[in-house]
Amino acid sequence: MKIKLFLLLIFGCFASTQAQVQVHRAVTLMGSRFDITIVASDSLKANQNIDEVVSEIARIEQLISDWKTDSQISEVNRNAGIKPVKVDSEVFELTQRALYFSQLTKGGFDISYAAMDKIWRFDGSMKQMPSDQEIKQSVANVGYQNMILDSVNCTIFLKKMGMKIGFGATGKGYAADKGRALMQAKGVEAGIVNASGDLSTWGTQINGKPWLIGLTNPFNEEENVSVIKLKTEAVVTSGSYEKYVIFDGKRYAHIINPVTGYPVSGLISVTVVGPSAEQANGLSTSIMVLGKEAGAALMKQFPQYAYLLITDEGEVVKSPNFKFKVKKRLK
Repeated sequence: MKIKLFLLLIFGCFASTQAQVQVHRAVTLMGSRFDITIVASDSLKANQNIDEVVSEIARIEQLISDWKTDSQISEVNRNAGIKPVKVDSEVFELTQRALYFSQLTKGGFDISYAAMDKIWRFDGSMKQMPSDQEIKQSVANVGYQNMILDSVNCTIFLKKMGMKIGFGATGKGYAADKGRALMQAKGVEAGIVNASGDLSTWGTQINGKPWLIGLTNPFNEEENVSVIKLKTEAVVTSGSYEKYVIFDGKRYAHIINPVTGYPVSGLISVTVVGPSAEQANGLSTSIMVLGKEAGAALMKQFPQYAYLLITDEGEVVKSPNFKFKVKKRLK
């Protein structure tokens, strides 16, 4: 889950001395809230541009949604254990990148997580821990190793019956990046596509200043851990503090390790900043599962990206290239 990222400006339509306006719109896409902000010469053009971003995100959703029965990914899932399915090159390449993260993290991130049985419930209805056998069985159909991607024929094959793939961890970041790229190709100078906490930004606010993004303190949602300044960048925060259950005095959060079937522990939030929201999302999700040490080691392979980690105990750890001020300790 992505914790809240606050855009530190007053949303709406603003006049400026440069005869520009800044227009914001909130829409529901991919089952989540998207906030789209565009800077343009007038509100009509800004809203037309927002319409185009919305259409682009809806197009992506139709391709990769695993709950829309007529999507290409749903077709792949229906044919698990039966036959390969031909998909568009865009879907194939997105799947390739997600499989790469699965391989890199040895399943800490796993594109086939969608096959996981939902035995953990965080809506207040859980009264006891699942058994070890139930937990083991819940991940029986998870396993990126059982995927075959054929780049010649552009097909995806899930070898085991019951397997499923999904893009809950990278799809919205990809959509945010694509919305930004579409606007940049049109010559739109500035804006933000915020896909429920997966932000792709470009340009500056109408006052010429960078976009200011507040990173929420997971122990006190009324304050920020840090305020970061972005131009053409992306930022994603994954967090585990909003949904959890407690059994025998131990807290079990809603982010599940796809290898073990157990909730992850050690980190309560991970923020990653860099060029791409899709990749930042894959990294933040991976680090939540891998933990502080292994996550930091992983990030050494991605020098264009910076990170801010917060442990369950309130320790704040940032990479050397995380250039923004942060609170040193939160508990």
